[in-house]
Amino acid sequence: MPLITITGLPSSGKTTRTNEIKKYFEKQCKKVVVVKENELLGENKNAILSDSKQEKDLRGALKADALRVLNKDDVVILDAANYIKGYRYELYCASKQLKTTQCLVQILAAIEQAWEWNEERPEGERYTREVFDGLVGRYEAPNSSNRWDAPLFTAVANEALDLEGIHAALYLSRPPPPNQSTQTQPLTSTNFLYELDHTTQVTLAELTRARRQFISYTKMHPVEDCGKLTTLFVQYLNTTLS
Repeated sequence: MPLITITGLPSSGKTTRTNEIKKYFEKQCKKVVVVKENELLGENKNAILSDSKQEKDLRGALKADALRVLNKDDVVILDAANYIKGYRYELYCASKQLKTTQCLVQILAAIEQAWEWNEERPEGERYTREVFDGLVGRYEAPNSSNRWDAPLFTAVANEALDLEGIHAALYLSRPPPPNQSTQTQPLTSTNFLYELDHTTQVTLAELTRARRQFISYTKMHPVEDCGKLTTLFVQYLNTTLS
């Protein structure tokens, strides 16, 4: 049920920390499902991340894969850069709609340190300098004051990650309640759509006639506060068209 979103610079150690989190929760007898960005990138990572359309498709596929496996029991870890704050907001809203808890884990590393780690990788797994710098430039660091970036946990190289804190955030707190923007509204009756369509049908002729009548009436009864004209016209339409 809980969603753990990983975020960080390229080659900062995201997968290493993901494996650490996975091992911890498995020891807690939790089933853990990891959605891996690297599996979708494969050997074409530099080509994909150099093309904005392919990169957008990648994010969509990762989001779809993560939401597909979310359920009431399993821990889902999204091991990816997740560097766009709007994308993290989408993940937050999706988990909110599914009534799950969630948290964000930021993997911190200095840019040049991350580049050194990138250079130590096998040749086929490295980012080119151009792609690496592009990802660094597009990275939007999380802010814990944003509800979609909270609760936020940070992982610094050679320092222990607060795994117990992550566990508490996911299992000892309640998920945020879904609101109108994230909750599907049920139909109140079998003929709801028919009534909705029928009730909202207004012809242009009816609107024009109502407008002329309102103007004629208002000329005979002037309003001192012109700011109220819009409200009065809406009220007139409500009365006339109903």
